[in-house]
Amino acid sequence: MAIEIFKNAGLKKFLFRWMVVNVVYFLIKTTVNHEVEELHTFFAPTSLFYYSTAFLFFMVTWEFNDWLIKKERERGKLNLKNSVKIFGQTMALLLPLSAVIYYLALFHFRDTIGIHCEDPVAEFMSDFLRAGLIGSTVVMVNLFYFSMKQKEEMEEQMEHLKKEMLASKYSSLKSQISPHFLFNSLNTLTSLMYEDRDLASDFVTRLASSYRYILDNKEEDLVSLQKELNFLDAYVFMMEVRHKNAVVIKADIKVSPEQFQIPTLTLQMLIENALKHNLYSKEKPLQISITSIENNALAIKNNLRKRVLKHETTRLGLENIKKRYSYYTNKLVLIREEEDYFEVIVPLLSKEITKTNLVAVS
Repeated sequence: MAIEIFKNAGLKKFLFRWMVVNVVYFLIKTTVNHEVEELHTFFAPTSLFYYSTAFLFFMVTWEFNDWLIKKERERGKLNLKNSVKIFGQTMALLLPLSAVIYYLALFHFRDTIGIHCEDPVAEFMSDFLRAGLIGSTVVMVNLFYFSMKQKEEMEEQMEHLKKEMLASKYSSLKSQISPHFLFNSLNTLTSLMYEDRDLASDFVTRLASSYRYILDNKEEDLVSLQKELNFLDAYVFMMEVRHKNAVVIKADIKVSPEQFQIPTLTLQMLIENALKHNLYSKEKPLQISITSIENNALAIKNNLRKRVLKHETTRLGLENIKKRYSYYTNKLVLIREEEDYFEVIVPLLSKEITKTNLVAVS
């Protein structure tokens, strides 16, 4: 039962603030009372009065400041303008309250309370200024705390929005891949039916296998490297049939593919990227190699003969791959372009990696 009580957020806040009151009060007390023999006066009437007023001022100021901040955040967000406004409103409560209490205590009820002081006016000014200084410090620290809290909340919201945007872009990209891929494949199949029926039959089998892979994994963000390579075999076959001897794709994977994962359709996107941005022919074929780099990464490399595009490239595909990888690892997707080749190095992800659930896009 006692444990449940201490889990209460309101009680935790009260205990923390009470602790702060005690620390500040005793620091002031020991600073003002320089002589060690005066420390026994902690429980004298004068000390009890100042402890009680310190407790009152702290709690009232802190709670009132919290309330003002909460109201302002409900209207919008904290900024410099409304923070200054909150500071002024809080001090407008604290200063008159402390002035009235100290005035009455020092000038009207000094003997009743048991306060001992030689100069009430000087004591009043000292107490009033000290209350104002401590109160303003509490308010500024509280405003700083809520400003930092607001910043963290905004950063979390921005990160959530980024994930939503990425999910939307990724979903859009995959929805574009399937019809584009199918359209080109059907065009190739139409030609093959008149040229080579056996090859056309084999092409249909590979097309069905490839399209099944796309449909089965369209909701998955990560797949095993083994699955991706199985798809790649069928895809490479169709690309070589479609482009005849103008495109040569070779894979040399020396890792155990079932032990690793990569984002779905990564290899297909990178091959499509190479086909889109380069000129190729039977005389000057596009050569694409996919090789493993130890147990760390895959390198997808192609010779470079840049195609002049009507519109400037957005590099959406490459940026999409980089962002998808950033959810799972700190390792970077490296892009290197030299005079005669273009290379993308993508990390291999462990199969034990925790999957990030992308936000569903309706």
